[in-house]
Amino acid sequence: MIPIRDINPSRSFPVVNVSIIVICSLVWLHEWRLSDKVLLTFEGPVNAFEAFIRKYGLVPSEILERPYTLFTHMFLHGGWFHIIGNMWFLWVFGDNVEDRLGKLRYILFYISCGLGAALAQTAVSLAFGGGNVPMVGASGAVSGVLGAYMRMFPHARVLALVPVFFFLTFVEIPALVFIGLWFLIQLVNGIVSLPMVGLGGVAWYAHIGGFIVGYLLIGRFLPARRYYY
Repeated sequence: MIPIRDINPSRSFPVVNVSIIVICSLVWLHEWRLSDKVLLTFEGPVNAFEAFIRKYGLVPSEILERPYTLFTHMFLHGGWFHIIGNMWFLWVFGDNVEDRLGKLRYILFYISCGLGAALAQTAVSLAFGGGNVPMVGASGAVSGVLGAYMRMFPHARVLALVPVFFFLTFVEIPALVFIGLWFLIQLVNGIVSLPMVGLGGVAWYAHIGGFIVGYLLIGRFLPARRYYY
């Protein structure tokens, strides 16, 4: 299922959400430009793109040596489909979460989800032989946004492109169903791929961890309600 848009208008322009999308996109364009360049090191020639990923991506076994990668990895991506998919989901669902939280709370919430996702994937990677595999992407933080959206707007409608037999059709689905199915897919893939964590691939447990953190944490970030009389 591919979300096209949500039928849930926000009251303000999502400055922070758009800024995150722009920053991630600019960083990706920089990575892409590095893909055909070679760096000369003491170990020999190294692809500049891979070196950049290794330096700013989160490597679980090196997390204590380079703690800054807990933050920087959220703005890196590994390919065109990776960046487009993450930014599209953030575009569709992030504006309403930012609208409800406010600008500053949304920034803190987004980063908190990304950190929680990174720690979840790090724990699984270290336990199952993937400690040297770099992790990059906004997926964990975006998953947290999805968790928050499902909790705050379960009945909002999502216009999605859904496969029906051999055709694709547009269907309006409640956010609870759409995001719930998305999370179920992450769980299934996470369980199936657990023995192959050391080979790299999709960081399913970052998705799972980020979603759970976002779902549980959103209540603490919501501004207090005020009553007037």
